[in-house]
Amino acid sequence: MGKRFVLFDLDGTLIDSLEDLADASNYALGQFGYPRQERVEDFRYFVGDGVPKLMERILPPGEATEERIQALRGAYVKRYLEHCCDKTKPYPGIVELLSALKKRGVKAAVVSNKPDDQTRRILAELFAPGTFAAIAGNQPGYRVKPDPGLTWKVMGELGAEPADCLFVGDSGVDMRTAENSGATGVGVLWGFRTKEELLENGAGHLIASPMELLALL
Repeated sequence: MGKRFVLFDLDGTLIDSLEDLADASNYALGQFGYPRQERVEDFRYFVGDGVPKLMERILPPGEATEERIQALRGAYVKRYLEHCCDKTKPYPGIVELLSALKKRGVKAAVVSNKPDDQTRRILAELFAPGTFAAIAGNQPGYRVKPDPGLTWKVMGELGAEPADCLFVGDSGVDMRTAENSGATGVGVLWGFRTKEELLENGAGHLIASPMELLALL
């Protein structure tokens, strides 16, 4: 039997969100008088490990105390939730892939290190209702990926065994999440990180365009 469940990372996998992430981050920095991070491309490596880690990475060297991280986080979260879909859009071919999965009876889900309310807001804005059988962003009681806890929670909601799941993502964190949870890791080459990072972290497969995923089911 083929894979019947596909768990997707969000940023850099389903959606190109880099500009909105950068804009909200720079807004937060400006609120506290810190210099902007002018290179949007740098956010490819700032994001992916949860909001506190993002705040730590964008602060100037030596400034990332716990108090400053939390203050910056507050400004960022409010701004991002209000503007998270200004420039963000699905990658080309993603909507068609999700439609094809549904036609095949394959259940799709999302597991993200983005906070749960942000994750749900973006998916509701950019995708049709019912596209995803389960959605989970970072939430109390669960550590961020690559810890498998949230992924196992989603698998439980789907009624899925790890061996029946593909875990699709654009980063080493996602590939380690796949390994830690018992799923098969699929690295996407259109996202924020590199082919080398995906392979070094155990990607079982690499795909260069969304519809290539269908051959792995």
